[in-house]
Amino acid sequence: MAIQENKSTLEVTPRDDAKFWKIWKTAGILLAITAVEFLMAFTMERGVLLYFLFIALTIWKAKYIMMDFMHLGEEAKPLFYSIIVPLIFLVWLVIALVREGSDIFNLRW
Repeated sequence: MAIQENKSTLEVTPRDDAKFWKIWKTAGILLAITAVEFLMAFTMERGVLLYFLFIALTIWKAKYIMMDFMHLGEEAKPLFYSIIVPLIFLVWLVIALVREGSDIFNLRW
């Protein structure tokens, strides 16, 4: 039996500057949205408006993460919408259930 040598060659490709700056742009946008959320948390009064803004900004950050880091931006739009639309309905469902639950709790007491 002949002994086979496993040789692997590593090829280094030059860095793609467009992709590099796209990642930093996305990271900057996420940082800016997070900074806005942080400022709102300490400056705005607690209430429905603050919670709505938090939910909207969180969904916006999730969109950026999905489009760039999960590479769904290059995929077909129906695939993107098949992920985002159920997420919006899920958020609506949670809000509706909390609202109904608090109304039932208030009727009983």
